[in-house]
Amino acid sequence: MHYELEVHRPGRIEVVCGSMFSGKTEELIRRMRRAQFARQRVEIFKPSIDVRYSEEDVVSHDQKHIQSTPIDSSASILLLASDIDVVGIDEAQFFDEGIVDVCNQLANRGVRVIVAGLDMDFRGQPFGPMPALCAIADEVTKVHAICVRCGSLAYVSHRKVDSERRVLLGETQEYEPLCRDCYQKSLQDNSKS
Repeated sequence: MHYELEVHRPGRIEVVCGSMFSGKTEELIRRMRRAQFARQRVEIFKPSIDVRYSEEDVVSHDQKHIQSTPIDSSASILLLASDIDVVGIDEAQFFDEGIVDVCNQLANRGVRVIVAGLDMDFRGQPFGPMPALCAIADEVTKVHAICVRCGSLAYVSHRKVDSERRVLLGETQEYEPLCRDCYQKSLQDNSKS
Protein backbone atom coordinates (compact mmCIF):
# COMPACT_ATOMS: atom_id res chain seq x y z
CA MET A 1 0.00 0.00 0.00
CA HIS A 2 1.39 3.41 -0.97
CA TYR A 3 0.52 6.55 0.95
CA GLU A 4 1.32 9.98 -0.38
CA LEU A 5 2.09 12.54 2.26
CA GLU A 6 0.92 16.06 1.68
CA VAL A 7 3.60 18.63 2.39
CA HIS A 8 2.32 21.45 4.57
CA ARG A 9 3.96 24.82 4.06
CA PRO A 10 3.17 27.26 6.82
CA GLY A 11 2.63 30.72 5.39
CA ARG A 12 3.95 33.78 7.15
CA ILE A 13 4.43 37.51 6.75
CA GLU A 14 7.80 39.10 7.51
CA VAL A 15 8.10 42.89 7.49
CA VAL A 16 11.44 44.72 7.26
CA CYS A 17 10.95 48.42 8.00
CA GLY A 18 12.91 51.52 8.94
CA SER A 19 14.17 54.79 7.52
CA MET A 20 15.92 55.36 4.22
CA PHE A 21 19.50 54.08 4.04
CA SER A 22 18.84 51.50 6.79
CA GLY A 23 19.29 48.37 4.65
CA LYS A 24 15.63 47.34 4.17
CA THR A 25 16.00 46.44 0.49
CA GLU A 26 19.39 44.83 1.12
CA GLU A 27 17.76 42.57 3.75
CA LEU A 28 14.88 41.74 1.39
CA ILE A 29 17.36 40.77 -1.32
CA ARG A 30 19.37 38.67 1.17
CA ARG A 31 16.29 36.72 2.27
CA MET A 32 15.09 36.23 -1.31
CA ARG A 33 18.51 34.98 -2.47
CA ARG A 34 18.57 32.45 0.39
CA ALA A 35 15.15 31.18 -0.73
CA GLN A 36 16.43 30.90 -4.32
CA PHE A 37 19.48 28.99 -3.07
CA ALA A 38 17.10 26.59 -1.28
CA ARG A 39 15.42 26.05 -4.69
CA GLN A 40 12.20 27.68 -3.62
CA ARG A 41 10.06 29.38 -6.24
CA VAL A 42 10.31 33.13 -5.65
CA GLU A 43 8.77 36.23 -7.17
CA ILE A 44 9.58 39.82 -6.21
CA PHE A 45 7.33 42.80 -6.81
CA LYS A 46 7.93 46.52 -6.64
CA PRO A 47 5.78 49.56 -7.40
CA SER A 48 6.18 50.62 -11.03
CA ILE A 49 6.72 54.25 -9.92
CA ASP A 50 10.08 53.31 -8.35
CA VAL A 51 12.53 53.71 -11.23
CA ARG A 52 15.42 55.25 -9.27
CA TYR A 53 18.05 52.62 -10.12
CA SER A 54 16.21 50.31 -12.52
CA GLU A 55 12.79 50.00 -14.11
CA GLU A 56 12.84 46.22 -13.65
CA ASP A 57 15.12 45.20 -10.79
CA VAL A 58 14.89 45.82 -7.08
CA VAL A 59 18.16 47.63 -6.29
CA SER A 60 19.55 48.58 -2.88
CA HIS A 61 21.44 51.82 -2.25
CA ASP A 62 24.70 49.83 -2.29
CA GLN A 63 23.78 48.49 -5.78
CA LYS A 64 22.82 44.92 -4.82
CA HIS A 65 20.03 43.89 -7.17
CA ILE A 66 17.56 41.13 -7.90
CA GLN A 67 15.06 40.68 -10.74
CA SER A 68 11.55 41.90 -9.97
CA THR A 69 8.18 42.54 -11.54
CA PRO A 70 7.03 46.19 -11.45
CA ILE A 71 3.29 46.53 -10.80
CA ASP A 72 0.76 49.35 -10.46
CA SER A 73 -1.66 47.72 -8.04
CA SER A 74 -1.39 45.26 -5.15
CA ALA A 75 -4.14 43.12 -6.73
CA SER A 76 -1.67 42.22 -9.51
CA ILE A 77 0.40 40.27 -6.99
CA LEU A 78 -2.34 37.67 -6.50
CA LEU A 79 -2.59 37.19 -10.27
CA LEU A 80 1.16 36.85 -10.76
CA ALA A 81 2.10 34.83 -7.66
CA SER A 82 0.48 31.48 -8.35
CA ASP A 83 2.67 28.45 -7.63
CA ILE A 84 5.19 30.60 -5.74
CA ASP A 85 6.78 29.64 -2.42
CA VAL A 86 8.17 33.05 -1.42
CA VAL A 87 6.87 36.48 -2.44
CA GLY A 88 9.01 39.58 -1.90
CA ILE A 89 7.51 43.07 -1.95
CA ASP A 90 9.76 46.14 -1.96
CA GLU A 91 8.75 49.76 -1.20
CA ALA A 92 5.42 48.58 0.21
CA GLN A 93 4.60 52.08 1.51
CA PHE A 94 3.84 53.09 -2.09
CA PHE A 95 1.17 50.41 -2.58
CA ASP A 96 -2.54 50.81 -1.96
CA GLU A 97 -4.17 49.61 1.27
CA GLY A 98 -5.21 46.40 -0.52
CA ILE A 99 -1.65 45.13 -0.03
CA VAL A 100 -2.60 44.12 3.53
CA ASP A 101 -5.33 41.76 2.31
CA VAL A 102 -3.07 40.47 -0.48
CA CYS A 103 -0.33 39.57 2.03
CA ASN A 104 -2.87 37.85 4.30
CA GLN A 105 -4.31 35.84 1.41
CA LEU A 106 -0.86 34.70 0.31
CA ALA A 107 0.22 33.73 3.84
CA ASN A 108 -3.06 31.87 4.38
CA ARG A 109 -2.28 29.88 1.19
CA GLY A 110 1.07 28.81 2.65
CA VAL A 111 3.27 31.44 0.99
CA ARG A 112 6.13 33.13 2.85
CA VAL A 113 5.70 36.87 2.24
CA ILE A 114 8.64 39.23 2.83
CA VAL A 115 7.73 42.93 2.76
CA ALA A 116 10.16 45.86 2.91
CA GLY A 117 9.20 49.49 3.27
CA LEU A 118 9.50 52.84 5.00
CA ASP A 119 7.53 52.81 8.24
CA MET A 120 7.40 56.64 8.38
CA ASP A 121 7.32 59.46 5.85
CA PHE A 122 9.60 62.53 5.93
CA ARG A 123 7.37 64.14 8.57
CA GLY A 124 7.74 61.19 10.93
CA GLN A 125 4.15 60.02 10.27
CA PRO A 126 3.19 56.36 9.67
CA PHE A 127 3.47 55.73 5.92
CA GLY A 128 0.71 54.16 3.82
CA PRO A 129 -0.13 50.52 4.56
CA MET A 130 3.06 49.90 6.58
CA PRO A 131 1.46 50.20 10.07
CA ALA A 132 -1.23 47.67 9.12
CA LEU A 133 1.39 45.34 7.59
CA CYS A 134 3.42 45.51 10.81
CA ALA A 135 0.28 44.68 12.78
CA ILE A 136 -0.54 41.50 10.80
CA ALA A 137 3.07 40.34 10.41
CA ASP A 138 4.36 37.18 12.05
CA GLU A 139 7.72 38.92 12.38
CA VAL A 140 8.78 42.57 12.18
CA THR A 141 12.43 43.57 11.80
CA LYS A 142 13.13 47.27 12.30
CA VAL A 143 16.46 48.24 10.78
CA HIS A 144 18.25 51.52 11.38
CA ALA A 145 20.46 53.83 9.42
CA ILE A 146 23.02 55.96 11.22
CA CYS A 147 22.24 59.63 11.85
CA VAL A 148 24.45 61.66 9.51
CA ARG A 149 24.79 64.46 12.07
CA CYS A 150 25.67 62.69 15.33
CA GLY A 151 26.18 58.96 14.63
CA SER A 152 23.24 57.69 16.72
CA LEU A 153 20.65 55.29 15.34
CA ALA A 154 18.47 57.10 12.81
CA TYR A 155 14.79 57.60 13.50
CA VAL A 156 13.46 59.24 10.35
CA SER A 157 14.25 60.04 6.71
CA HIS A 158 14.62 63.83 6.82
CA ARG A 159 13.81 65.61 3.56
CA LYS A 160 16.46 68.19 2.62
CA VAL A 161 14.60 69.72 -0.33
CA ASP A 162 11.63 72.06 -0.13
CA SER A 163 8.58 70.00 -1.12
CA GLU A 164 5.45 69.06 0.77
CA ARG A 165 4.55 66.18 -1.57
CA ARG A 166 4.29 63.01 0.49
CA VAL A 167 5.78 60.84 -2.24
CA LEU A 168 9.02 62.24 -3.59
CA LEU A 169 11.46 59.64 -4.86
CA GLY A 170 14.99 60.50 -3.99
CA GLU A 171 18.37 59.59 -2.64
CA THR A 172 21.10 61.33 -0.61
CA GLN A 173 20.51 64.63 -2.43
CA GLU A 174 16.91 64.73 -1.18
CA TYR A 175 17.01 62.79 2.12
CA GLU A 176 19.24 62.17 5.10
CA PRO A 177 18.77 59.78 8.01
CA LEU A 178 18.48 61.61 11.35
CA CYS A 179 18.05 60.48 14.94
CA ARG A 180 15.07 61.82 16.88
CA ASP A 181 17.13 64.57 18.58
CA CYS A 182 18.77 65.85 15.39
CA TYR A 183 15.42 65.69 13.59
CA GLN A 184 13.78 67.84 16.28
CA LYS A 185 16.68 70.33 16.10
CA SER A 186 16.30 70.45 12.31
CA LEU A 187 12.57 71.21 12.64
CA GLN A 188 13.35 74.00 15.12
CA ASP A 189 16.03 75.46 12.82
CA ASN A 190 13.60 75.38 9.86
CA SER A 191 10.87 77.13 11.83
CA LYS A 192 13.31 79.98 12.72
CA SER A 193 14.27 80.61 9.11
